[in-house]
Amino acid sequence: MRVIMVANPKGGVGKSTLSTNLAGHLAWRGASDASTRVMLGDVDRQQSARMWLSLRPVGLPRIAGWDLEPGQPARPPKGTTHAVIDTPAGLHGDKLRGLVKLAHAVIVPLQPSIFDILATRAFLQTLAELKAAKGVQVAVIAMRIDPRTRSAEQLERFTDGLGLPVLAHLRDTQNYVQLAAHGLTLYDVPETRVAKDRQQWLPIERWLRLLEA
Repeated sequence: MRVIMVANPKGGVGKSTLSTNLAGHLAWRGASDASTRVMLGDVDRQQSARMWLSLRPVGLPRIAGWDLEPGQPARPPKGTTHAVIDTPAGLHGDKLRGLVKLAHAVIVPLQPSIFDILATRAFLQTLAELKAAKGVQVAVIAMRIDPRTRSAEQLERFTDGLGLPVLAHLRDTQNYVQLAAHGLTLYDVPETRVAKDRQQWLPIERWLRLLEA
């Protein structure tokens, strides 16, 4: 099972938006392969991902949630091949180490504000120091970007010095908000409706394929 963790200790950076669309892509890619089973898990008390799954229409490529049994810890459903884990704000310490041990990759969403940059810098430093993170692929995705702003320039200067892949700069658009309200992702609607956004996701899709190579 391939485990992709979406993490940043700063709240409101787009972790759930990114997690749902990553799961949507994997489910869409595996729709023609019966052996592919995708799970979207949530270790946040708010359970945003779980609530989103409850809105997802029947008939779309399936995304499972945690297998929940009374008195038992949450676990991936049997046969899961890909798991996307949405994490809470403030993730640190033993919980962070435990999740990193399970992960093949960590994707860090980052918005263009000084508060997000400072929180993310400290988080990336913590990741680099974790023994459990050795061999784990780490990448950054810039979220809600307006390239005309000074904050976008500031973010680009910061990411240029990270020494990590920056997979994409996703634009600030209501498409994500409107789709999420119906349990949908960019991959569940006609491509013409979200053409600009799907284009921005191409390098993320390539990186995900490289993880499995």
